[in-house]
This record gives sequence, C-alpha cells and structure tokens, in this order.
Amino acid sequence: MLIVALMMLLLLTALVASTFTLSSTNLKSVTNTQLRTEAIAAADAAIEQVMSSSFTNSPAPESINIDINNDGETDYTVQIAAPVCISASVISGTALPVSSLNLPASFTSANSNYFDTVWDLDATVTDATSGHPSGASAHVHQGVRVLLTTAQYNSVCP
Repeated sequence: MLIVALMMLLLLTALVASTFTLSSTNLKSVTNTQLRTEAIAAADAAIEQVMSSSFTNSPAPESINIDINNDGETDYTVQIAAPVCISASVISGTALPVSSLNLPASFTSANSNYFDTVWDLDATVTDATSGHPSGASAHVHQGVRVLLTTAQYNSVCP
C-alpha cells in the first residue's frame, strides 16, 4: 500500500512539473508574439510619419524613435532606408480629377504631364529599451503612391 501511494505521489509530482514547464513555454511564446506585434506597430507608426511628410522632395534615410506605450521613453528605434521610387506612369494633365483631389497649386496646369509614382518604404525596427531589452525586431516594407509633377519626378525618380 505504501509503495502504491509513493508511486501515485511520484506520478502526481511528474504531472505538476510537466504542467509548469508547458505553461512557462506558452507564456514565452505569447510574450514573443506580443513583442513582435509591438515592433511591427512601431514600424507602421514610423512609416506613417514618413508618408505624412514631403519625403519625395529629397528622399533620405532617417532614424525615428517610437514610444509605443506613451510613457515618455523610446521603446523602439526605426531605421527608414532612403525611400525608393520603383515605378511611375504618366498621367496627362487633362486626365487629373482636379475637382476630387486636394492638389497644391503646382498641380493646376492642365497642359502638363504628371507622374503616378510608387515608392518603397523600408523600415527596420530594433528594441531601444535600456533596462531590459527584449531583442524584438521587425522588418517592414510599405508601398505608397504619390502624384508628382514632371519637375519633381525628374529630380527624384531614376
């Protein structure tokens, strides 16, 4: 009887130990997924910041600090490679739907050609926390279309 009780106790101990190991592994997996999702959100925030600027005037690489949890400290550093104009198609000035677009004054001449350009924005994210770095990182590409005048196109697109 004592031997059976000891065997049951041993089995119960093994079951508890394996359950603890399994739950620890699951917690690490969930944490890694959350950190990767945060890194991608940081990349998206940095790309949106670049897209809202006039990056086509002089495309250059830049480094953007992102505070993902709004605690006043940089959580991620996003390196944005120089934006690259990867394709363009000509649009005649008469084909522009000027009434439906909020275009700047440089786009008002119906006698000019314009370029519907596609740009590649490439962001690499690294964890910037100094206390307990997580090692989280991500690499995100984003395409964006930008309408350029002929002069702008000639100065920034190959």
